[in-house]
Amino acid sequence: MMALSRIQQLEQYTIQHPQEVLLITVKLEEEIDQLMIFKGFSSSLMRPTEFDPDVPMLSEEAEIISIDRIQSPYNPNNPSYIEKRLTWEQMKNLF
Repeated sequence: MMALSRIQQLEQYTIQHPQEVLLITVKLEEEIDQLMIFKGFSSSLMRPTEFDPDVPMLSEEAEIISIDRIQSPYNPNNPSYIEKRLTWEQMKNLF
């Protein structure tokens, strides 16, 4: 079995923890993007989201700057943070 990519691991985490929303800040080729993952689905908050779910939202070349764990339901005007600014290494410990 092939190892799961980082985005697949994060999506799996949100399936197992449906009470959480993940907000991921990434950098790819000097551009910053934010991804939101909820119940196994990823979408970009800053650029169009690919319609094909087989096209990964996060390339393996992208640098994960931080991951925020937010209580669901997500309210952009008043997010309820569980943890902020986790690194990829810190997040992996939660899997």
